[in-house]
This record gives sequence, structure tokens and C-alpha cells, in this order.
Amino acid sequence: MTNRRESYGAGVIPPKSQGRPGNLGPEYSLCTNMSVCEQESAGAPERLEFEDAEFVSLCEKLRASNNVRECAWKTWEKVSSMDGILEGCIKNKKELLGICILISAVDLDEVTFTFTELQKNINISVNTFFQLVKEVDVNMDTISIKVDNTILRLKKKYDVLCALYDKFQRIFDQIFMAESSAETSVDINRTLIMKVSWITFLLAKGKVLQMEDDLVISFQLLLCVFEYFIKLSPSAVLKEPYKTAVSSISLNGPARTHRRGQSRNTRASKQMETNTRVIEALCKESDCCVDEVKDIYVKSFVPFLDSIGISASNGLPEVENLSKQYDELYLKNRDLDARLFLSQDETLQQRDCFELERTPQKTDDEEVNVIPPETPVRAAMNTIQQLMVILNSASDSPSDILISYFNNCTVNPTENILQRIEHLSYIFRTRFAEAFGQACAEIGVQRYKLGVRLYYRVMESMLKSEEKRLSVHNFSKLLNNSAFHTSLLACAVEVVMATYGRSAFESSGTSTETDLAFPWILYVFDLKAFDFYKVIESFIKAESSLSKAMIKHLERCEHQIMECLAWKPDSPFFDLVKQSKDREGQIEQPEPTSTLYLPLQHNHTAADLYLSPVRSPRKKGCAGTVRVNSTQIADGQTSAATQPRHPQKAQKSTSLSLFYKKVYRLAYLRLKALCSQLLSEHPDLEYVIWTLFQHTLQNEYELMKDRHLDQIMMCSMYGICKVKNIDLKFKTIVHAYKDLPNTNQETFKHVLIREGKHDSIIVFYNLVFMQKLKTNILQYASTRPPPLSPIPHIPQSPYKFASSPLRVPGGNNIYISPLKNPYKCSEGPLSPTKMTPRSRILVSIGESFGTSEKFQKINQMVSSGDRLLKRGSEVSNHPKPLKRLRFDIEGQDEADGSKHMLGESKFQQKLAEIPSTRTRMQKQKLADGMDTSSKEEQ
Repeated sequence: MTNRRESYGAGVIPPKSQGRPGNLGPEYSLCTNMSVCEQESAGAPERLEFEDAEFVSLCEKLRASNNVRECAWKTWEKVSSMDGILEGCIKNKKELLGICILISAVDLDEVTFTFTELQKNINISVNTFFQLVKEVDVNMDTISIKVDNTILRLKKKYDVLCALYDKFQRIFDQIFMAESSAETSVDINRTLIMKVSWITFLLAKGKVLQMEDDLVISFQLLLCVFEYFIKLSPSAVLKEPYKTAVSSISLNGPARTHRRGQSRNTRASKQMETNTRVIEALCKESDCCVDEVKDIYVKSFVPFLDSIGISASNGLPEVENLSKQYDELYLKNRDLDARLFLSQDETLQQRDCFELERTPQKTDDEEVNVIPPETPVRAAMNTIQQLMVILNSASDSPSDILISYFNNCTVNPTENILQRIEHLSYIFRTRFAEAFGQACAEIGVQRYKLGVRLYYRVMESMLKSEEKRLSVHNFSKLLNNSAFHTSLLACAVEVVMATYGRSAFESSGTSTETDLAFPWILYVFDLKAFDFYKVIESFIKAESSLSKAMIKHLERCEHQIMECLAWKPDSPFFDLVKQSKDREGQIEQPEPTSTLYLPLQHNHTAADLYLSPVRSPRKKGCAGTVRVNSTQIADGQTSAATQPRHPQKAQKSTSLSLFYKKVYRLAYLRLKALCSQLLSEHPDLEYVIWTLFQHTLQNEYELMKDRHLDQIMMCSMYGICKVKNIDLKFKTIVHAYKDLPNTNQETFKHVLIREGKHDSIIVFYNLVFMQKLKTNILQYASTRPPPLSPIPHIPQSPYKFASSPLRVPGGNNIYISPLKNPYKCSEGPLSPTKMTPRSRILVSIGESFGTSEKFQKINQMVSSGDRLLKRGSEVSNHPKPLKRLRFDIEGQDEADGSKHMLGESKFQQKLAEIPSTRTRMQKQKLADGMDTSSKEEQ
């Protein structure tokens, strides 16, 4: 084994074995462009003879072609050879055979069966299917990216259908009586209404929406279906307030209009204007926007009714007719038969993932507020309501304050701003309609208008902050910067899109990304990711009312940019790096390694980044930096009096420097998470791997072009483990990597090798990474390895969450959080549950509470905890930096805790009686010194 490894050089993986798929070596190339069965059978026209009767029978039932059978059998041989996958699970053989058939059929584009049909034939539920697919994909090359994407779409559609059917049942029970009344017609009963309304909804969802995994629009369409069937149902089967609403319609009747010359949309719109009680009651119950539902009803649902031929019906549509039309849709999509939800079919067994927040149990010593269960639909509606509260007071046009800023500019930007908004509005509407369908084009217009409101609101907040920071009123250069405006508008629209597209399956670990998820907005606005990243932090700081979910979403967008989007070949990043490297022949690093020790200061504004470079090199006597900032931001003109004293040396790029700092910190955090899983017994290697990783990002950054940060991370880990003789296979690295948050299998299955050529990460390591860094990697096997790079300073997230108290290290129950001011929903977004535990000391910074002793007691607890941390870290080979909470009261940062406040609780007194370790040691030293001096005097 040693000889084979050495023959390929340091860390090079041996080539793939030429044996049959079931006998692959421990490391092998991945197949991603086509499946393993395609690669191995492309030049083999002969057919395999299958002796397995169960496999043959299943293929016949699913009408699998010969190509699919041959490919599926080879996939089965590969799957059945996996260690442990069939041990004690022989009963899963039929299920696994079915999965192999599906994998092969998708890869070969010869799917002859629906997913539900497959489930029925192998007797498997959706949950079991997804779990088995995950097991099958333990080896990296079992499932291609094409199959991955197919299964992911199926999973998302299933999750949305589960949430919608759960909501369908809840609303149906609120509308219709549990038992039929004597007045009810025999032909119209609760069961029939439930069946026909659910199938109508499925049909409408499939025909109206091109993007069926959109939860919010699907739910709004569901309310339209309910409105339609409430009006068709006799009042005897309805509950209040729907019974009264329908009765009033019957008594008053809809306003008569001349129908000749009017389209059905026009008649429906007029009828909706005169009769909105039912739809208003439905929307009020579900916290859904009435205007949006009305718009969908008139422009999407009514045309749908016409298209299926039931618009003129005087009673309930025929179930058989609806089912027949749904059959056509279901067989075309070849996915789930969602009608089976009605019969609680075991193949659609629902996962227990609907309640995001469960009601906590009340304990004896603590009062807990009751939090009601929150379904995915309810969570989505609440998030939308929070956004609407923010934007209800905002305007569709610039405010008077913004106009005054525009007028103060040397070059007034108003006309360009308005033209840009109009131009991007047309593009956005077109692209939105392409994604959702033309029937939803107006929905896209409304979403864009909300984004424009937020854009103006945040811009005004940013300019106020800049005015306060720089004491200037002329922001001509910033406000005439096209990249700034496009990025700010894109960020605002992204917040709106994410709010409406936010699904609540995040807690269950299910991916919720749709085709319109970030970075879709970048493609629509033709915006570079590196330019977009510059506005994210300032946007979050400028809009204080953003929900915690939206702050996390924007932070995730920033991470995506740092991971891969900013490394696209046409990214401005590479031009900035080249300018930094080639600056007048200087050999200068984009971001010096020495700065990794320093905390990351989150005080850069959008103006700093979009007008970068705006700061001169740090040298003693270099004055005028602040003046240069303010003058450039104002009008772009820099006078001779304000020029830096070293004009021969070009200015550094603030945006590039900050980007590198953030990338280093993100990279190290991800590496640390992976090392904790795989190399816990070799803690020293983490620092060696980081040194290679950091060296590659800084000095071989061309390797990142059109690639992913995590690809370099995994290759760095594998290479160092090879030269250090640590037995760590790439398969093991990838398996652990899949458990990290926000990962995608495409990252290791589809890596750029050279222009137009992609392959597995193993092939990338052998042909690209190892060839480029072989000399550097081999240095770590020598007796004099290169010095280790410092570990980046890891700060707390710059995006503070008011509802997330931060725990102070030290083992004691001390938490810090901003002061919570609960307010009503009408006044702003819902505040977090007010925390009022009995067993904690609550101190509000800035609030007068009469004495400093609370701070002193907290310092005692922290000091004691810090000492314990320090002692524990001395045992470790790599001490971690200590974090300390300091409260300086009258020049003191240590307290003796000898006094108690009047009226303190027993718990507080008990805390005050706990002396700090440091105080005890000081007292002991003092006592020992006094004893010694006494003896000397004697």
C-alpha cells in the first residue's frame, strides 16, 4: 500500500480500478456528466441476462426499457456491494431495486412510470424513499447531479403539498359543518365538497402555476378555490361567518350588468367589487392580503375555470370530469398523485415537520409564555405581514427628504434613478412571468413595487447616516453610481422575494430553495455578485425593522457570494486583485496575513465600498484620509489641499480588503467544522490544513475561478492528510461534508477541470490542485515545514438579533441581549417573547438602577468562569483566545462582591457570596505576605 501511494507522489489518488462496478477500489473517479451505467455500457451493445425474478417482474410492471434494465442492474450491483447497506435489511431489496430503476430511468431520460406508481409497486412511503436514496448515495458516484435535482424537486413539491393539504383540512373544518343537516341535499355533502374542492385546487395549481413549489401563491390560489365552493354550497352545510355571507349574497344577489361586449374577467371583476364578504372572511382568518387574493382570483382563477369548462356550472363540478383532467396532468409530470392525500394513503405518509415551534413545558421554577404551534403556511403569512407593516408607511416615489438630497448633488441623479427603476421593472415583470406563468405577471409587478418602496426607504436611511458621519450634504458621486443603485434595488427586491418565497421547512433541514431564489435576482438585473455583496451589510444596518429570518437570509446570500459567486471569471474581484498585485511593480498581498489576528471591524458603509479605493496606505504623517473620503463621496472632486501625502502610491481597495477578511473567516469556520468531525484525534492538523488553505486563497487565487470555496477546503484537507500519513479517504471527507449546513452535492460532483470540462473533486485534485500545489504540500512532510498561518479572529456575527441572547463564556448562566421593547403588531414587527425568568439577574445598560453592585457580581461570575476556561485551555495543545465581558465601573473591572443590595433575592445573594478565584488568590497572597513580614520583624 505504501509503495502504491509513493508511486503517485504526495497525496495523489490512484486511478480508478478497471474491475466491475461492485469491486471498485477505495478511491476512484466520480462520474457526473453521465451515470456509471452510461459510461460502462456505451460501447457494449450486448444485453445482460437477468436471473433475478423479482427484478424482472418489477421492470415489467414499470414498463422499463432494455436500456433502463441494463443500467439499473449495474447500479444494483454497485449498491448491493456497499458496506452495510443490506446488512440486516434484506427486506429492503425490492425497495432498493426500485430506486435503481428510477435512477437509471432519469439518467437515460426514459421514465415510463410515475413516482406514485413506483411507490405502489415497491410498497414504500415518501419518507422511506428519501431516506434510502440518501443511503444509496453514500458513495459519491452512485447518483448523478441530474438525479439529485429530480429528487430535490420531488421533495420540495411533496413538502409544499403536505403543508397545503394540512392547511386545506384546517380551513375546511372552519368552513363546513361536521355533520350534514336535514336541510342539506343528498347530492351535496361534506365529503363530496372536500373531494371536489381539493381536486379542483390540484388542477388549478398545475395549470396556473409553472412553479408549483411556491407556497404563498399556491395558498392564495387555495383561498380562491374555497371562495368558489363556499358560494356553490348550500348555507346549511356552512359555519359562520360564511353562512351569513352566502345568505346575504342570495338575498341581495350580485349586481346585474350588461354582459354583451364584456369579457368574463371584466364581469368577474365587477362581481368581486360588489361581493367581497366571503373572500375577506377567508383572508382575515388566514392573515392573507385581500388585494393579492382578489388579483389572483380575477386574473388567474377565473380564466382557469373557463379553461376546464366549469365556469358556467350551477352546481358542484363532476368529480369524474375533474379527475380525468388531473390524470392527464399527473401522467405528464410523472410525479405524485396528490389525490391520495384525501384517503390518507400510506405512500404519502406525512412527516412530523409542520410545527416549527412547539409549546414549551412549564417547569416548577420558571414561568414560560405559551407559544402556539406554527404551520409552514402560518409562518409564511406572518413573515409577509411583518414586511407589510414596514412598507405600509413607505412611498412608491422618493420622499421629500430624498428629493432634497438629490437636489443637493452637483449632478442631480433623479432622472437616472427613475429611468433605471422603470427599465428594471419591465425586465423583472418579464422574467417573473416566465418563471411563474403569464397569469402571474401582475403578481410580479406588485412584488417589484414593494421592493421599490423598500429601496427608497433604505436609501434615505443610508444617506442620513452618511450625513451624520461625514457632515456633508452633497452625495453626488455616490448617488450617480449605477452599481450602487442597482445593488440596493436588487437587495430590496430580494428581501421581498425571499419574504414571499420563504418556506418554513428550514427547521427540518429540508432545502427550500426555488428557481427564483438568490442569485436569481442578480441574473435579472445583470448585476455582478461582487458588487451586490458591497451593499448587504449597510442594508441590514440601515433597515432596523428587518426580521431575524430576513437578516439570516441576507447573511446567507453574502456567504454564497464568498463561496462561489464572486469567483466567476467575469467578476470584478479578479481585476481588483490584479491591480493590487501589479501596483507599480510592488509585490503586495491583497490582504496581509498579519491582519488575520485583528478583529473584523464592521463599520464600513456602502459609500466606502462602492467608491473604493477611498483610503490611502497607512503611514505616519499621511493626513487627509477622512477629507478625501468625504470629498469623494460628495462630488468626486479632490482638491490639492486634500490629496494624500504619498500620491505616487495608489490607494488600496476597501472592498477587496474587507472581502478577503470575510472570506478568510468564513473559510476557517467551515474548515473547523469539518475537522471537528474527521480529525478530532489530530487537532494539530487543523492549523496545518488552514495554512495551506489560506495560502491557496491568497497566492493561488486563480484556482478559485469558477470554483467553490469548499472544493479548495476539501482538497487541502486531503493533501495534508496524505503527506502526514493520516488515513483519510476522499469518500469519507465528502460524506462528512454533506452533513455541514448549506452544502450542495454539485460542489463535489461537478468541479471545473478545464474550460468546458467538469468532473469529480477527486479528478480535480489529481489533475489541477495537486499539480499546482505539489511543491507546497510536500514542504509539510519535511523536517522544516513552512510557518503556520495565524487563525482568523472570529467575531460575533455583525448582524445582531434582538431575540438571540448571547451566552458569556465561563460556564455560568450569563447572557447578553439588547433591551427588548415589546410593541404591538400595528406599530411594527412582532417582538420576541419577553424573557422574564426568575433565576437570572437582568441588567439594562444605560438604565439607572442606583448601584454598581450588579455589575460587580456579574464580573465575579465571569472572572471565576474565565479562570476555569484558562485552566482548561492550558491542558490543550492549542489554547483558544479568551473572551471576556468587562464592565468598567469607576475605573474598576474587578469586584469583591462583599456587599449586598437591599431587597435582593436569595439567588442573587447566593451569587454574591461566591468569591472569584482570582480574588481568593489575591487575598491569599496578601495574607501570606503579611505573615512573612511579621516573622521577619520578630
